[in-house]
Amino acid sequence: MSRPLTAGSQPTTRPVVGFLNSASSHGYASMAHAFRQGLTETGYIEPALAAELVSRRVAVIFANGPSAVPAKATTSTIPIVFMHGDDPVRLGLVASFNRPGGNVTGVTILSGELAAKRLEFLRGLLPRARQVAVLINGAWSTSARFQADIEAAAPAQGVALRFLQANNDREIESAFDTLSQIRADALLVGPGPFLDSRRDLLVARAAKSAIPAAYETRATAVAGGLMSYGASVANGYRQAGIYVGRVLKGEKPANLPVLQPTVFELVINMKTARALGLTVPPKLLAVAR
Repeated sequence: MSRPLTAGSQPTTRPVVGFLNSASSHGYASMAHAFRQGLTETGYIEPALAAELVSRRVAVIFANGPSAVPAKATTSTIPIVFMHGDDPVRLGLVASFNRPGGNVTGVTILSGELAAKRLEFLRGLLPRARQVAVLINGAWSTSARFQADIEAAAPAQGVALRFLQANNDREIESAFDTLSQIRADALLVGPGPFLDSRRDLLVARAAKSAIPAAYETRATAVAGGLMSYGASVANGYRQAGIYVGRVLKGEKPANLPVLQPTVFELVINMKTARALGLTVPPKLLAVAR
């Protein structure tokens, strides 16, 4: 990334930002745009030549999801800004939210903690649902807490839960076969980069099975999923971009508190709702974005 030039100024040394993502670039263009927007808000724009990025030493590393922990293990001197859905203190990324310490700070998006609210919204759309299947990726760090929160919330919602594991595409297909066998009324998809990266497969299988499904990210609802509820991932990327910009201007990660989400989104895909024969209650429409 480079500093913007004022009229009549000469080019200055351009710092290079390493963007380390835990998934492929497919489907993440809008998030990269939000990250760049955050950088722009602190006065940085991209250089014209990608080759320049290769030839220069990285000034800051942005690490998303699972890539954050290996990034920290790799260097104790290069500043790291992360975005993660798990507790960064528990993961050992920072000493505390307010005083991160060391060379790492970043943004959390609370992917596991919003489980109960997601179930509540799903039941609001499907008041007659009695059995809800929950698809989780056990390898993801927040899955255990997500499962515990859903189990704690289920009695108040009057539903029985059936947990299904999916760690690869074949297990996703098998899980949907099981859904048909147990005649689940609805599906709740858990958090994590693997399941998020399989949004197209999940949406297609849910449509084929005609099962109402709720997801974590807005991108999945936009791709055809029935509904989603979670922190704004795009806003998280923007905040991370702002932090990278501040670090490039000389601030230390140790002095930048870890940011928690302030923007939450309930998204309902009306086309999918109509295809499933569902009427969205006005109360949910009033909350949805």
